[in-house]
Amino acid sequence: MTYQQSLDYLASLNTFGMRLGLSRICRLAELLGNPQDACKTVHITGTNGKGSVSALAAAALSASGLRTGLFTSPHLVFYNERMCVDGAKISDEDFARMLSRTRDAAERMIAEGEESPTQFEVLTAAAFLYFAKEKVDYAVIEVGLGGLLDSTNIITPVATVITNVTLEHADVCGGTLEGVAEHKAGIIKENVPVVTAAKGTPLDVIRRTAREKNAPLYVMGEDFYLRSCSRTTEGQKLSLDAPSLSLSDWRYGISFAAPYQAENSAAAAALMGVLAQKDARISMSKTAEAFSRTAWPGRFERMDADGQKIVVDGAHNPAGMKSLREALDAVFPTEPRVFLLGILHDKAIDDMLDILLRPEDVVFVTQPDSGRAETAERLLQSVRKRVRQAEAEPDRDRALTRAKQAAEGKLLCCTGSLYLIGELRARLQAGKEA
Repeated sequence: MTYQQSLDYLASLNTFGMRLGLSRICRLAELLGNPQDACKTVHITGTNGKGSVSALAAAALSASGLRTGLFTSPHLVFYNERMCVDGAKISDEDFARMLSRTRDAAERMIAEGEESPTQFEVLTAAAFLYFAKEKVDYAVIEVGLGGLLDSTNIITPVATVITNVTLEHADVCGGTLEGVAEHKAGIIKENVPVVTAAKGTPLDVIRRTAREKNAPLYVMGEDFYLRSCSRTTEGQKLSLDAPSLSLSDWRYGISFAAPYQAENSAAAAALMGVLAQKDARISMSKTAEAFSRTAWPGRFERMDADGQKIVVDGAHNPAGMKSLREALDAVFPTEPRVFLLGILHDKAIDDMLDILLRPEDVVFVTQPDSGRAETAERLLQSVRKRVRQAEAEPDRDRALTRAKQAAEGKLLCCTGSLYLIGELRARLQAGKEA
């Protein structure tokens, strides 16, 4: 297949939708020679923050001189973003090659009378295939949805992370907060260490599962602690104590200004402490250097242009909106705000808007590039219940132009869906480079 043919093939798999379960991915991986077993893996899940923790961990492993793969989802603009080795995205040519091999195995499954793999299963298998081809030492694997029945859960990692757990995807993950936590805890493997920042009922579930699996558990606030933090609009300086990991007043910086990233970075630091106990090649001094220069696009990302302050954030659930609102209040407490919003219709829209918006905020609503997008008109009706000034513009180009014009002298924040901010981010970047 060519690169375009591989994209067409992935698009054709959308007809199968989302189907949790491991039988298809297990057979697909088997036909490909079980490439997921070719390297050490780290498995990361959580409601929010798992992408940032994955990026920090992968950067730290690479900085220690270890060839490192990173598999994340979703992508912001191109599928290639999902598969990286030492920070470099997979090439179009390699992407097409991996997809060709995976499609051949999928077609053999279908010929044998089995179900077709889903799009995410095909991408997961292709990523494992790519990392095996590249002979990586470690692969950092971000869960797609949940954990227990997610297609990434065919690995036996050397360590796992569960960042946090809130009530999202409850319809497919048990219906309750405890059910969601059980799905997240489903990545815990026998005798494999677990790092978590979860609290309350989810932590109880994680603790119980870890005990059943004889998995060493490291809990934020019990086994590792953030001791100090200073913040600017450019990033944060932090200090971590983790006595059981031989870390005392371990100081580091991150380029993320959002307060919630302090907790994410602490989980990533504890993970690296766990890995360093197992692998003498892993350097905590190199880890600190890597953390200071790691970026994660679309997460409270500054994209200022021509003197205009712009923040792009992929918050797409109530917990994400709570983190975004706290970040805006902490970093830009006095700035008047203009929002460009687009949200998927199957999200908790009212809860998200209640958390994010203030009556004085100016809001432009548009539609993400997704079949699940809430229409601009319906979203506008919900927004107008909460602010005094709001307009709808379904065309995303025109919506961005109008929002930027309205935000002169103010802060512009683009948020609501990763499907939206990926496109807006690309347009803002192109404008800066023009």
